[in-house]
Amino acid sequence: MAYRSITTVVTDIQNSTSAFSAAMRIAAANDAHLDALCLGLDMTQPGFYYAGATAVVMQDSLAQAQEDALALEDHARKTLKGAGFNWSVTGLSAQMVAVNQLIALRTRFSDLVVLPKPYGEGRGHDLEAVTEAAMFEADVPVLIQPDGHEFPEKVDRILIGWNESREALRAVKAALPFLKAAGTVNIAIIDPPKHGPERSDPGGPLSQFLSRHGVRAELSVLSKTMPRVSDVLARHANDIDADMIIMGAYSHSRFRESILGGATRNMLESTERPLLLAH
Repeated sequence: MAYRSITTVVTDIQNSTSAFSAAMRIAAANDAHLDALCLGLDMTQPGFYYAGATAVVMQDSLAQAQEDALALEDHARKTLKGAGFNWSVTGLSAQMVAVNQLIALRTRFSDLVVLPKPYGEGRGHDLEAVTEAAMFEADVPVLIQPDGHEFPEKVDRILIGWNESREALRAVKAALPFLKAAGTVNIAIIDPPKHGPERSDPGGPLSQFLSRHGVRAELSVLSKTMPRVSDVLARHANDIDADMIIMGAYSHSRFRESILGGATRNMLESTERPLLLAH
């Protein structure tokens, strides 16, 4: 198994630089085809403006979105020129209300979608919408590449955040190309449930599954010694100097995590390492 079709979505040059570079490196390593979707977005809300102004504002906003798409497309083509793998660049303009459907349509046949962090300073709602559309509407695994960090030439040390959920298992299966090429794989289990299906052997079935794919994994059972699960996972990633973190996304509802917080939301906000997620 290998990645054959990789997609990255560019809505802003500055915020997308690290993710674009990571997508190129992954495509080159897997001899995959890279699709770069350059998206100019109209952020207006029809009906919000006073009577008679809506049509004029929308026309100006759509024209600006088209210009943005062309500029992003030109930048992507210049960046990819001379790359040693197959690639394509598509520039599109759209209204924010149509982003979910557009991203779902354009990414659903991808093996992996590479995106920048959706939360943080200088982030708009567009990055969050693109990330969630890829995971929920297109139902594809997403790799989040943090800003200012270069994707490693070789992903040698991988940390799996395991909680026995279907989301975590989907993430592991989606990450098999990385896992099979890694030198060290660590399965981290934080406070395993005392009455769960794996209570007598936490992580055992996952280890067996991986071993049948030629992946030898180590197990780390950790206590929740910090307030948030994401903090424990991030600290363990630092301890083993992980090149990548793999985990399931949104085992709880997105609404609950957006209001109360959760491991997925916290990791998306704070990760300093490539983060591969699947729902």
